[in-house]
Amino acid sequence: PPASQNNEQGSTLRDLLTTTAGKLRLGSTDAGIAFAPVYSTGTASGKSGRTMPNILDDIIASVVENKIPPNRAPKINVKSEIKDEPKDDKKCIQDDCSKRYSDIQYSWICDKHVLWLRDHKNSNNWKLFKECWKQGRPVLVSGMHKKMNFSLWKAESISLDFGNQQADILNCKDSIISNTNVKEFWDGFEDVSKRQKVKNGETALLKLKDWPSGEDFKAMMPARYEDLLKSLPLPEYCSPEGKLNLASHLPGFFVRPDLGPRLCSAYGVAATKDHDIGTTNLHIEVSDVVNILVYVGIAKGNGVLSKSGVLKKLEEEDLDDLLRKRLKDSSELPGALWHIYAGKDADKIREFLQKIAKEQGLEVLPEHDPIRDQSWYVNKKLRQRLFEEYGVKTCTVIQFLGDAIILPAGALHQV
Repeated sequence: PPASQNNEQGSTLRDLLTTTAGKLRLGSTDAGIAFAPVYSTGTASGKSGRTMPNILDDIIASVVENKIPPNRAPKINVKSEIKDEPKDDKKCIQDDCSKRYSDIQYSWICDKHVLWLRDHKNSNNWKLFKECWKQGRPVLVSGMHKKMNFSLWKAESISLDFGNQQADILNCKDSIISNTNVKEFWDGFEDVSKRQKVKNGETALLKLKDWPSGEDFKAMMPARYEDLLKSLPLPEYCSPEGKLNLASHLPGFFVRPDLGPRLCSAYGVAATKDHDIGTTNLHIEVSDVVNILVYVGIAKGNGVLSKSGVLKKLEEEDLDDLLRKRLKDSSELPGALWHIYAGKDADKIREFLQKIAKEQGLEVLPEHDPIRDQSWYVNKKLRQRLFEEYGVKTCTVIQFLGDAIILPAGALHQV
């Protein structure tokens, strides 16, 4: 876009930075900001012009311009709640928060790695959420389906309204993608006899991936889009208009990630012989993501595990005591099994998967990234080896109907 348009779009952010630039002097206590806007000039297509600000360059330039010695930190007065927080954030999260947030119903699961907000209606949830989010921890919010129009999300309802649409359907076992009518997928969602068969006669494990997504979702399913938006957990953060949703408020010259929403639908593994496969392989999202389980289908037909069989399979997982208790609650309906890893463990996991690939005689190219390529579902045996050999522990979460799982960008996960 023309330079004038860029100036207009970024005027608010630029003005804020420019007005504080003069205050950035050694010992200043009222700047309220750590850097001033610095632009570089460059040549592109033979024309000179100003480029967009680079945050890292700005910080470096600020340090150089203000001659801040390397052993001295600038006195910046950032007015926030941070000064009131105890130095040991972990201790605060686990102990002191019980006093500070006594009006919020919550628990810690997965060895205190995941915050579980049990009352989706509590307007103060976001205060505790912020404490947890600072540390890059996943958050679980239950009961979201109670705010939704459940009839909109039934399999037969979606099939009836959109069965004639064409979409890519992925066979999760062999990664073969076919383009077909959406109705074929939904017809077999709860009736195993109507599911596709693979060459050896096994039932295919299909996934309708990201259909529809983004603007298509809003245009194709306006009623469902509105129902989803009004039911989002922690609207201060998750809603497009939320005051803490920075991505939605970025100036136009930023390239935003795909903020969705997108519908992800898949068959369960209950009707397959191999239960060591997933419908979503291990991967990383480039932005924070909230995943709400809006519907759980109960598959019927030959070879399907009974409800007690499914529960038994889930109980074999390395589960938190609170999750085991939820499994025994007849009012709860489990639908998805998640394995989550902290972003800091990505390199160890990448090295581990390359090691396993070599053990299996697979070719490992230097540029190959098993996480980026989403080529692995880490089964129970491999998860145990990952812990024993690399010290990386798996965070196992069962997602029940109505649960929203909120993951920070960079967190690895499979479903």
